[in-house]
Amino acid sequence: MGTYPNGAAPALIDDEQLEEFERELVGRVRGRVLEIGAGEGENFGAFDPGVLWMGLEPDRERRTELTTRAREWGHTSTPFDAVAESIPLPDRSVDAVVGTYVLCSVADPAAALAEVRRVLVPGGRAVFIDHVVAPPRTLKRAVQRVATPITSRCCHGCHWDRDTFAALTAAGFEPDDVRRVRVRSMPFGPVPTLLFDGRSPSA
Repeated sequence: MGTYPNGAAPALIDDEQLEEFERELVGRVRGRVLEIGAGEGENFGAFDPGVLWMGLEPDRERRTELTTRAREWGHTSTPFDAVAESIPLPDRSVDAVVGTYVLCSVADPAAALAEVRRVLVPGGRAVFIDHVVAPPRTLKRAVQRVATPITSRCCHGCHWDRDTFAALTAAGFEPDDVRRVRVRSMPFGPVPTLLFDGRSPSA
């Protein structure tokens, strides 16, 4: 069967409930906000209207759409053509970093998180949402291990089998609100998903 943190299996939810959780966490950030792997701007409706948004998106076609949607939502900064492992911002220059379904696809999660910590002010907020590895000795984890070599090549570098919570804590981020859920999906069954709201060290 395998084991989950704290024993009990995470709640089983659907896409609509997941979206509610995502909007709640993203809606908490304030001030100067950097969104890494911002895609085509799917999170714009969740951000507080007062944030000073900056985006980073390495995919050219997505970045073109992101630029258009950013203007529609009143954001004036031009999205960066850059990867999370090399963020073109000074140290301690943003109040929050948001990444949704990004850490599964970056080439080097440790390097990306080191960059996130670098650009955050001390105590700055880090919000990450991602599908993550299933517990050891579970069928889901075995499926993830088999699928990852394929998804990493065919799905924008997506790795199904990353332990994102371990990566975040290893990078020094301090969790404030951590939710582990399983999201209904077909045909391979529920997808383990992590919602992380934490902070960079205050010193």
